[in-house]
Amino acid sequence: MLTSIELCAGGGGQAIGLEMAGFEHLALVENDHHACETLRLNRHEWNVVEGCLRAFDAKPFKGQVDLIAGGVPCPPFSHAGKQLGTDDERNLFDEALRIVEESKPKAVMLENVRGLLDPKFDEYRRHISSHLENLGYWSDWKLLNASDYGVCQLRPRVIMVALRTDYKQFFKWPTPNSNNMTVGTLLEDLMGANGWPHVKSWVKKANSIAPTLVGGSKKHGGPDLGPTRAKKAWAELSVNGHNVMYEAPDANFVGKTGLENMPYLSLRMAARIQGFPDSWQFFGTKTHAYRQIGNAFPPPVAAAVGTQIKLALLKQTKPEKVIKHDQQQLAIGF
Repeated sequence: MLTSIELCAGGGGQAIGLEMAGFEHLALVENDHHACETLRLNRHEWNVVEGCLRAFDAKPFKGQVDLIAGGVPCPPFSHAGKQLGTDDERNLFDEALRIVEESKPKAVMLENVRGLLDPKFDEYRRHISSHLENLGYWSDWKLLNASDYGVCQLRPRVIMVALRTDYKQFFKWPTPNSNNMTVGTLLEDLMGANGWPHVKSWVKKANSIAPTLVGGSKKHGGPDLGPTRAKKAWAELSVNGHNVMYEAPDANFVGKTGLENMPYLSLRMAARIQGFPDSWQFFGTKTHAYRQIGNAFPPPVAAAVGTQIKLALLKQTKPEKVIKHDQQQLAIGF
């Protein structure tokens, strides 16, 4: 069993994926109390470190950790924000580099939004890669779409993988293995759980993969499916994106005027779209729970990249059959 430390662990999406890939977590660092309680609720054995990443001392883990992984905050680079980059107080890339320097892992995996690949951040990406090179690591950046790895939404994300130079020749990015259901097929059982009689006709309308889920931040965003353009995209799948509910529609649900038979997603539906197993529970109110869901790194994508990192660290050149990127299996649990 290889070991890892999770930075900005959130509600556990990346942690689940890396666990599926074969990593044992030595620590999961997260400053949001509700997300920490989610991690503890689902995995009592995990060492959840609640607090600011800037206060985390990684030196005690030197020589013990194989992988440093994390989804450092996205708003500094997101197209939905001001893209302040290094000038944004929420930027934690340099803290991640400090932790790498302190703990000396064999590999690093950091995830962020696709805006980080914009030309305005070319110099900053070079800064990160150069810093890692000085520490003895080879690194690479790649844009991956979650829909290429069995997740029922496009969800483009930038992944940076760095490996100690003696392992770099063994690393290969995961091969796309899309096996996507439509939103309707994926959610049919959940949407009909409370006896809503229009499920079959809704499934026919929800006939493609989902738009990217938007979780919002502590400063902006509540339990809905995002800005106006996102809500319009959801409406094309006959989903009312103006709210997220605790439960599926009941037998008497008809929807808002002009939006008849256009249901809301429940928290569990959103989590399944994101690739969480149905067994995973979220702590907190609807807003806190949906924020954890919507901002997560989809477990199937984390598992796909994590598996390739594991193979590299084991110096295996041929992928082994560790997991299957099958949305139905993930929906059932593991």
